[in-house]
Amino acid sequence: MINYDDSFLKDVLKRTKTIALVGASMKPSRASNRVGEFLANMGDHVIPVNPGHVGDELFGEKIIASLTDIDIPIDMVDIFRSSDAVGPIVAEAIKLKGLQTIWMQLGVINEDAAQMAADAGIDVIMDRCPKIERARLM
Repeated sequence: MINYDDSFLKDVLKRTKTIALVGASMKPSRASNRVGEFLANMGDHVIPVNPGHVGDELFGEKIIASLTDIDIPIDMVDIFRSSDAVGPIVAEAIKLKGLQTIWMQLGVINEDAAQMAADAGIDVIMDRCPKIERARLM
C-alpha cells in the first residue's frame, strides 16, 4: 500500500462533493457498487460511468458511457479498473472542469497515469478506497 498522510486524505475527502465513478457495477456484490452507494448515502453526488449500462440508474443517477459525457464540474474521478486501463481514463479525466483528484482503488497502481495527473495539477491517490478512508478518518 502506498503511504499518504492522513491529513492529506482527510482534506481530499472533505473537499470532494461530486465524484465520477468509473467502472460502476450494477451488481450489489461488487466493490464499485458498494463504494458508490456508500458515498452517495454520505451525501456525495456520485455519477456512475460504465459504457455497458448506459441509461440504467445507479446511486440515483443515470449511468453514462464515459467521462466526456459529464458537463458539470467534477471534484474526483474514482477508478475501479485494472491498473493497465488507467492511462486513457486519466487522459480523459484531466480535461474535466474542476477536477481536483484522481483516486485509484485498492490494488490499482499506475505511476505513469499518476504522473500525467500530477503534471496537470491534480492530486493522485492510488491503492486506497475512499469508503475505507472516510470511515477511518471522518
